[in-house]
Amino acid sequence: MFDKKFVHHFSVFLIWLFSISGILGILNEDYTDWFLSKTPLNLLLTFVILIVNIVNLKPKIIVALSIPFFIGFVTEALGVNYGLIFGNYAYGENLGYKVFGVPLIICVNWALLTAVTADVAKLISKNRIFSSIIGGALMTILDLILEVSAPRFDFWEFEGAAVPLQNYIGWLITAFAAHLGYQYFKVKTNISISWHILISITIFFSVFLFY
Repeated sequence: MFDKKFVHHFSVFLIWLFSISGILGILNEDYTDWFLSKTPLNLLLTFVILIVNIVNLKPKIIVALSIPFFIGFVTEALGVNYGLIFGNYAYGENLGYKVFGVPLIICVNWALLTAVTADVAKLISKNRIFSSIIGGALMTILDLILEVSAPRFDFWEFEGAAVPLQNYIGWLITAFAAHLGYQYFKVKTNISISWHILISITIFFSVFLFY
């Protein structure tokens, strides 16, 4: 077995390796398409890093993470197919395999973002309602950044190109519900890893606000 400190440090190294190499690769027009096509793998490996760094991995953690996963899937399916909750939009090809028009990796992303923002939110408030509101707000703020690059990266695009206010309201409500369910199980993930994941994702997409 690897030493816990080694696993932690190596995980941090991988998180930033994925992020920095992704930025440099996408900025290099010769490799842009290749790096964007590897987005599902990047997200999946980041999710695995989160799981590997949970010290006491119990079955309830899988149950907890499945809540934002399935909430994300249902709400995304309603959005893609019926224009409900988030508005009228469609997913592109760079997020991989889809079920009912929803890339499964986007559901993994819901679980990942819920877990890492929950760690941050619980530092501000230990009350599950308040921390769920904070976590939902953090995810919505992150979505504001993501939406700028999503069409260019062929992740997703809204009808008429403009992102409706409905999307952000939908994100806030859905993320709040995901947090309520997830935080009920009081999962103890590695907060250091959560910070690195959240900051790296924020920096990654913030770079492309000016690209």
